[in-house]
Amino acid sequence: MEKVREIEKSIIKKFRKDIWSKFIKGIKDYQLISENDKIAVCISGGKDSFALAKCLQELQRHGIFKFDLEFIVMNPGYKSETQKQIIENAKLLNIPITMFDTDVFAVAEKLNEKSPCYMCARMRRGYLYSKAKELGCNKIALGHHFDDVIETILMNVLYGGEFKTMMPKLHSKNFDGLELIRPLYLVKEESIINWEKYNKLTFSNCACAFSKKVDNDSKRKEIKNLITTFRQTNKYIEYNIFKSAEKINLKTIISYYSSDQEQHFLDSYDEL
Repeated sequence: MEKVREIEKSIIKKFRKDIWSKFIKGIKDYQLISENDKIAVCISGGKDSFALAKCLQELQRHGIFKFDLEFIVMNPGYKSETQKQIIENAKLLNIPITMFDTDVFAVAEKLNEKSPCYMCARMRRGYLYSKAKELGCNKIALGHHFDDVIETILMNVLYGGEFKTMMPKLHSKNFDGLELIRPLYLVKEESIINWEKYNKLTFSNCACAFSKKVDNDSKRKEIKNLITTFRQTNKYIEYNIFKSAEKINLKTIISYYSSDQEQHFLDSYDEL
């Protein structure tokens, strides 16, 4: 119990600036949590989801309003050692998880053996939403962080040919009354890694069943390397990429979509 208290204290004290303050800022700026919410916290077994769980526990303990938490772990077909590690870490961190089994890995590979990742992601999300609904939750929290956000922006620009980011919250299209939130939206991955190392914790790095079958040089890895290169000449590169999604000047955009309708600059060009 003393160990978990030290871990919890480190979030508030040692990593107050890099984790706790940015976590709270994201909650407030994007209005992610309201009084009487019941939030399903999705734990994959990695550092990000466990850090998210601890931050939310601390907010629940010290926050100004009441909300409830359910900690859910979907087992898509993990190896026994991975399951054991998740359970042991949850116990160490005093996180009361609910684990449920699925056949996501097997089905995703059967449906698309060469590129199972897309199908796997869709199925995982569906199972998590269903479990959250079953538990009476109105929100589902994922552990995506600041780096995920800026990488998504660049991936969409360079490989998708569109400007689109990972939003801090979204209403579910398929599950009425459920909202997805990302409380670590402003927290950098480096800070989470430092928290993990400081507390001598060991989380699952990659429990994916397809990691050896798909190309390890994924698009996201390429983007990570690209940002690292940019950072050598501009230390503010990540924040500039992030700010680009907040400071869009529609007068300088050729076209954009609003409510699924394309708005082209020529539509109002002569009215200016």
